Amino acid sequence: MSTHGTEPTPDMGTLLHDTESDRVGEFFGTAGDRWTLRPPGGGVPWEVSPGAVEPAGTYDHVRARAAEENAARRAHRL
Repeated sequence: MSTHGTEPTPDMGTLLHDTESDRVGEFFGTAGDRWTLRPPGGGVPWEVSPGAVEPAGTYDHVRARAAEENAARRAHRL
């Protein structure tokens, strides 16, 4: 973990909960003073204020894993 502004920057791939959108994403990098998250397993990234992010809890990990599995099933059917 490094420091970006006043917030410590998570390691790449760290699972985080975006409290503004109630989405779970992997830390993907920084864009100016914002952080970039992406859905677990890939997808369209989005930007979020570091102050609106918290570490993912157990429930968030389960949600993320279910989303990954559902995406893999949808991709397999195409």
